Amino acid sequence: MKIRLFRIIYFIWIIIPAGLYLTYLILGLPHVIWSYSWLDQGQGHDPFAYRYYTRCTFVGSYGVFTTHPTNGKCPWFQFFKERERG
Repeated sequence: MKIRLFRIIYFIWIIIPAGLYLTYLILGLPHVIWSYSWLDQGQGHDPFAYRYYTRCTFVGSYGVFTTHPTNGKCPWFQFFKERERG
């Protein structure tokens, strides 16, 4: 009986860290919403009123990023790269 030390099945686990690293290189790190500004159109802080967001601020590993939302909506998290800091 021959014992094989190097089988391809032993290295399958490398796919997961390599995939995470590739995702980091392409997208960056996730940052979560910290604060936002909106146009309230006279409703104040009514939780059921429609809000059109004008500024979204995200915080994460690379610091704080402020963006202008698309279509007046702020996502809960967004990916940023370190060189995108403005």
